[in-house]
Amino acid sequence: MDASQKVDDVTKGITNAHKAISKDMTIGDFVEQYPQLVEILLDEGVHCVGCGAAFWETLEEGLGGHGKTEEEINDVIKRLNDAASDTKTDEFNITHKAAEKLKELLKSKNKEGMALRIKVVSGGCAGHKYSLELDKESQANDTVFDVDGSQFFVDKESLEQLKGATVDYLETLEDSGFKIHNPNAKTNCGCGKSFG
Repeated sequence: MDASQKVDDVTKGITNAHKAISKDMTIGDFVEQYPQLVEILLDEGVHCVGCGAAFWETLEEGLGGHGKTEEEINDVIKRLNDAASDTKTDEFNITHKAAEKLKELLKSKNKEGMALRIKVVSGGCAGHKYSLELDKESQANDTVFDVDGSQFFVDKESLEQLKGATVDYLETLEDSGFKIHNPNAKTNCGCGKSFG
């Protein structure tokens, strides 16, 4: 059995908890659907995940362009699928990287013990936008998410609009900061801060 058959067998066995990641998936689709896994590509030398030129390139082309052999590409695809099935839920997801960056931010601002409040508010070019701010205490209608010792507060109304969403922290050549991938967003504004 060759390496590509092994990957095909692995992806066939993946449950429908997530769409299987394949070599043919574009880097743009991958980043949009699995922002919590971008770190794996960065570790493999694919630093163009935020580059507009690489948006339409497949994962295979991106990895191959960075010197990976077919066997190494298949190994990365398998690791991506394993990580995706371990980390994604239908509820609300916060990556370990987002939790770690929040911890670093709070320490640098001498605000340890605070949480990041994530809220969906009216406004922006497309009708809604995300509000991210530090908060000391949760409110009665909040759900509190504790990830690796970092706390995130989300009110009930916002959580309804964030089902299946993933909060991550991305660092690319073009941008860095907390990012929310929300599968419920029907439209997104070019600014990247607003959705409808």
